[in-house]
Amino acid sequence: MIRKGFLLLGAMTLVLFTSCKDDASKKVDIAKVEDAANRDAKATNFAAMTFDKTHHSFGTINEGDKVETVFKFENTGTAPLLISNIKGSCGCTVPNDWPRQPIAPGETGQFTVKYNSTNKPNLKRNTVTITANTEKGSERVTIEANAIPDKALQEKRDKLKAERAARMKKQQEAQKAAAANNAAVKKNDGQNHK
Repeated sequence: MIRKGFLLLGAMTLVLFTSCKDDASKKVDIAKVEDAANRDAKATNFAAMTFDKTHHSFGTINEGDKVETVFKFENTGTAPLLISNIKGSCGCTVPNDWPRQPIAPGETGQFTVKYNSTNKPNLKRNTVTITANTEKGSERVTIEANAIPDKALQEKRDKLKAERAARMKKQQEAQKAAAANNAAVKKNDGQNHK
């Protein structure tokens, strides 16, 4: 078995050293290098999004309020702007109505962001990510709102939290009891085998 391993290792070493005799610089096609350089030079033409604002604060609202804002932008790049997707960082932050058609350099566009503060008390900050053909590939804007907790919803959350804590305590006590029982069984098994 060891002999076969050494033979296999020797064969692999032989293949490795004999396959690397060619000089890699001789395999480079100058025409392909020039084509790649031209392609990369053209890749400097990108769309660019310049926003009228990159952050919006809804201020203080009541939990459960549904609010919205509009983000306006201009394509300040040198290529038509193509937005392929806009997504909020949370299900409560929903972007809508973004342009599906190319936006020429110098032209403007806008999209709406709706925020639902139900079950989102206190200060929340969310991000909206715009996937587009900009140099970075994506742009971001943010929203924030300070939702005053709804008393009925807060009482419900507090009740659920207390129920969860009670379940966790009960599970931990059951685990401790099981561990103590296992230890006692092992101790008895050890005494019986002596």
